[in-house]
Amino acid sequence: MSTALVLGASRGLGLEFARQYLGDGWTVYATHRREPDRIRLRDLGAHTLKLDVLDPDDLAGLAWQLDGERLDVVVVNAGVYGPRNSNLQQPPATEDFDLVMHVNVLAPMRLLPVLAPLIGPARGTLAFVSSRMGSISATGASHGMLYRVSKAAENMVAKLAHVELAPVGVRVLTLHPGWVRTDMGGPNAEVDVAASIDGMRRVIGDVAAYPGGGFYDYRGQSLAW
Repeated sequence: MSTALVLGASRGLGLEFARQYLGDGWTVYATHRREPDRIRLRDLGAHTLKLDVLDPDDLAGLAWQLDGERLDVVVVNAGVYGPRNSNLQQPPATEDFDLVMHVNVLAPMRLLPVLAPLIGPARGTLAFVSSRMGSISATGASHGMLYRVSKAAENMVAKLAHVELAPVGVRVLTLHPGWVRTDMGGPNAEVDVAASIDGMRRVIGDVAAYPGGGFYDYRGQSLAW
């Protein structure tokens, strides 16, 4: 039986990742921060793990709770958008900058040393849920500046992880879920959450078509960095 770890599984994309992998008979470890989220994930059949990605003690606890597990897929999904009105004329406040950069960039950096020993033995796939808004080549607007900058930085973290882990057989992907109807994406977004996750899972599952080190959207299209 295959095993997945979904980081940031309380709602939205992460919750749907957990739901779909469980539906296909996988063993799923899913992280949460609040008790109601733990109960929801438990009732779905997931093994629940409390994790605040900003808490170093929680990160250390994740390592020992998963000690000895062999993970086939790890999805790094935890993230925040921050102020939607940030742009060149209205840069973010310091506290907003700190929150978004710590959650979207520092947390993945700190997670890598914890995750690598867990995914290495299975020569599995480490998938970062990023955004096309982090593409420097495709940038055509300045709104959401803080989120864009954080996702560009997260993309670099993913590329560095690819460089580091590819020699030991770990496949690292960067994924764009589309503009999805979640709490973050809003009700007017283009893509249904189930369709987004189904598409990203197809990319994760097709090793031959989507090699490590790539940036792909939920439809399987390659994106520019």
